[in-house]
Amino acid sequence: MRIDVVTLFPELVETVSRCGVVGRAIGAGIASLHLWQLRDFATDRHRTVDDAPFGGGPGM
Repeated sequence: MRIDVVTLFPELVETVSRCGVVGRAIGAGIASLHLWQLRDFATDRHRTVDDAPFGGGPGM
């Protein structure tokens, strides 16, 4: 089983994946974990991944 995770914090996901059922499955070779840094897919020079507030108002 291949598990792909797109996240801003791949180090956090990697650390958590070493524990519990997922960690045992990866250790046994049943599953593989592939982490993707969301900022790698950003198109601007600052690698931003957020957007303007939805709805046009000032927000909360």
